[in-house]
Amino acid sequence: MTKLENKKVVMIVAKEGFRDEELFEPKEVLEQAGIKVSIASSAHNAKGKLGGQTKADLMVDSLNIDDFDAVIFVGGPGSKEYFKNPTAHKIANETIAKGKILASICSAGQTLAYAGVLKGKKATVFPGDAEVLKNLGVNYTGKPVEQDGNIITADGPGSAKAFGEALVRALSK
Repeated sequence: MTKLENKKVVMIVAKEGFRDEELFEPKEVLEQAGIKVSIASSAHNAKGKLGGQTKADLMVDSLNIDDFDAVIFVGGPGSKEYFKNPTAHKIANETIAKGKILASICSAGQTLAYAGVLKGKKATVFPGDAEVLKNLGVNYTGKPVEQDGNIITADGPGSAKAFGEALVRALSK
């Protein structure tokens, strides 16, 4: 793996009910590659669905896209906090506008779809959420991990490690 010490990513998690594997597994893959990972949330302490906990390095509403090379929305039942959140939509749109990598795993793909950034793009999401994406004009592929340009999506916890590896590859370019 290429050393990527100068790269920075932010992982956005729900304050309650993020999917533990979808945060911790990609985070570990990214950090092993030398990438600096920050956590953003709407609360200082976030709790995962399976009991994992993390401290937020910054609040979602104060996130500055210019500070990061990639923005990652983490799934889980709590991710619905961001589905129709104007701040989350602004973050997603600004990330794409600035040519940075935008990613989501599991249900968090709905946030990107509602933000409008997946329209006409290939993407994947937790299978139970596929209809939402299709109804919003997304080319749902059902693959474990999908990349379309600077957008990387994954279908759920079973793909968390592969999702992290796809992010590392994208950040290596």
